Amino acid sequence: MWIVIAVVVVGVIVLVAAVVPVLGRLSGLRRAVAKAQRRQADAMKLRAAAAGLERSLVALQERAVEAQRRVAVIKAARGAD
Repeated sequence: MWIVIAVVVVGVIVLVAAVVPVLGRLSGLRRAVAKAQRRQADAMKLRAAAAGLERSLVALQERAVEAQRRVAVIKAARGAD
């Protein structure tokens, strides 16, 4: 009977000795997860900003094409005079 109790107690001590370092590392893991989430949020903001810049660039290109078309029309009108 005493041997069984001793084996159980030793097993519990070994288990606690194995679990304590793991629990100690959890705070570091939480910090790493929080940092990764912040980076993901920053990446999403950058992606949204890039999409906005892309839309602006497309609009600017369209305006440039329209301006070139108008210049060509003006040059053609001057050449006809």
